[in-house]
Amino acid sequence: MAKSPAPVNATTARPLWQRLLLRRLKFLVVVAVVLGVGAGLVYFVAPQLLVRADAARMAMQAHVDKQTVVAGDTTWSYYEGGQGPTIVLLHGFAANKETWLEMAKGLTDHFHVVIPDLPGWGESSRNDNGDYGIPAQAARLEDFAKATGLQHFLLVGQSMGGAIAGVYAADHPERVAALGLMSSLGLTFKDNDFVRDVKAGKNPFIYSDREQLEALLARIFIKPPHLPGRIEDALINRNEKDRAFIERTFAELKQPEQAYALDPVIGKLQMPVLGIWCHDDKIIDVSALDTLRDGLKSSPSIGATVMNGCNHMPMLEKPEETARIITGFALAH
Repeated sequence: MAKSPAPVNATTARPLWQRLLLRRLKFLVVVAVVLGVGAGLVYFVAPQLLVRADAARMAMQAHVDKQTVVAGDTTWSYYEGGQGPTIVLLHGFAANKETWLEMAKGLTDHFHVVIPDLPGWGESSRNDNGDYGIPAQAARLEDFAKATGLQHFLLVGQSMGGAIAGVYAADHPERVAALGLMSSLGLTFKDNDFVRDVKAGKNPFIYSDREQLEALLARIFIKPPHLPGRIEDALINRNEKDRAFIERTFAELKQPEQAYALDPVIGKLQMPVLGIWCHDDKIIDVSALDTLRDGLKSSPSIGATVMNGCNHMPMLEKPEETARIITGFALAH
């Protein structure tokens, strides 16, 4: 009696290309599961690695590469990328170079962009008991400019970085082709709740738990970013690590000669100057822009832009609009 034919297996009956595709898909699913589990473990065990990974992602999107250079007493960490006229961006107090990355995406197609961690902050080195006030940082910036060959550039500083930028521009007009001051420290402005808290001895930049961190974010953003809990914990750990430095530097910057460092120098500025403020800045009141405009006696071109829908960090809350404003100013000068 003839044997009945063996049953046809549905898998073996598929064409070879389908079987290979299924194997590839299964492999990708396994990889995705492994990566997902790995990311979950990193999130809970070492969330700071996710912060670094996100910074690397943003740097890649902005077409900038991380560099280091030894200049003066500092090993500087900085981003650099793009071609064209040079723009140097200086971050604010208790911040780092990464605050500019989202905005930098709108600049590197047309400009050579340099974004340093200011000495003592981010990944740049710090000297124990060193002076990190405005004049000392401006002096270090000249060391950086010499070491990296920066010449005739647009210098933009935000908050503390603005005060450093303004003092540097007054001291080195041969290097600074134009100056942008964004939400800048160093100018007289109307008292607000932030100033009153500082005068009462509080330091809003110190936080020990998620609630305090979220209170600071609510103070500097119109719409505070939602951060996952473990990412908040990573920022809290970094703040605690830097606490002594933050407290010492904040106490230094509170002194009148530092807090109003730009008042006596803005009349000497001989390059085009642009002031950029958010209407609802709760840290440096927008009235500082009036001080800037009234004090610029020697500048050949004075620009002022007040933005809506942002607070103290326009490059984070309005990155595309801020990039367009800086681009227009750079191209005009």
